Amino acid sequence: MSNRTALLRVGIAVAVAVPAVALRLSGRHLPALVGMAVFGIAVLSAVALLMWASEIARVDLPGNLALALLALVAVLPEYAIDIYFAYVAGSDPAYSAFALANMTGANRLLIGVAWPLLVFFAIWAVRRRGQPGDRNGVRLAPHRRTETVYLLIATVYALVIPITGRLAWYDSIVLGGLFALYLSRIGRTAQTEEALVGVAATLAGQPTVRRRTTVIVLFVAAAVVVLSAAEPFGKSLVEAGSALGIDEFLLVQWLAPVASEAPEVIVAVAFALRGRADDGLGALLAAKLNQWTLLIACLPLAFYLGGGEFDGLPLDARQTEELYLTTAQTLLGVAILMNLRISRLEAALLFVLFAVQFAIPTQTVRYLVAIAYAALALVLLVHRRRELPALTRAAWPTGDSRPGGPRATGTSGNGQDR
Repeated sequence: MSNRTALLRVGIAVAVAVPAVALRLSGRHLPALVGMAVFGIAVLSAVALLMWASEIARVDLPGNLALALLALVAVLPEYAIDIYFAYVAGSDPAYSAFALANMTGANRLLIGVAWPLLVFFAIWAVRRRGQPGDRNGVRLAPHRRTETVYLLIATVYALVIPITGRLAWYDSIVLGGLFALYLSRIGRTAQTEEALVGVAATLAGQPTVRRRTTVIVLFVAAAVVVLSAAEPFGKSLVEAGSALGIDEFLLVQWLAPVASEAPEVIVAVAFALRGRADDGLGALLAAKLNQWTLLIACLPLAFYLGGGEFDGLPLDARQTEELYLTTAQTLLGVAILMNLRISRLEAALLFVLFAVQFAIPTQTVRYLVAIAYAALALVLLVHRRRELPALTRAAWPTGDSRPGGPRATGTSGNGQDR
């Protein structure tokens, strides 16, 4: 797009966030529903600014730093909202449930809605727009096994958390360490260059000084918006639930993640429409791993800093159910991706199972859907057990087994679609 168009879009993103920053500085308190809209739009704006800045920054940053930056900034508003709830829960136990609600909602939306949405748009682009790709699904590059295997490891560990009855300090160490190990692992892999699109592509093409200045300005603007909007947005969600007679847990679980995840999903879908479905799904897969490791690791720390017990954030029966359900869904997502392909049938299955537990948020339905996720995952894991050696090597490969090496050039174990 032209420079003028790119700057116009950035200007709009900044402009819609200005009211939230001004209100926060003035100290004015808005009615719950108005505050939810004003500060929610600001969060949405911050995500867009962060994503543009992080994409442009890739032009100038070295590999490891760029990877770490991208992993963090894409979901920074999600972190800010969730960490706010965990921090306040340290002094107000009523907020404990909201921290887990926001985290589980964001994770389930990614797999249950964002993944299927990308697959459907990718298939449409191939069939109707003549873009290159799979006519019945999305195929991933071999190096995506790295995210998949670390997601599997984190999911297996997540099964232990409900048994202890709390998110504890040692969970922060394990999951935070796993995320650091993942960053170290991908830092040792030769990264393929991915072409930028849209606003990021236009701004990245500016002269060096202007490009770097733009990145700094975007990061600073986004940081100001996040710091201004995260806390009042969280409060507004809880107050709006009470005012409307809606379960605050459900409002926090679904509405906040929709605001913070939407721009990322839009970018991923844009990749799919341009015939780059692997890049789009790869970005969503990395976001899921990020939230399933580092985000969870941050919650016990925020809880303790907010005045909570050193033992960690306690889980009640509802939170335990939600965690089991999210873990089971993640396990099915990993099982589906083991052969580096997600078909339209598998995408539809993920969406239908999500829709059922979303539409009927009862305890019985949550447990039934969790059992369905787990059973289907077990069937796929057994059926695709030949993929396990390649998946295991991707965790810390050596020699020819590294992504991009001679052994990693095939699509899956026998080279055939499943």
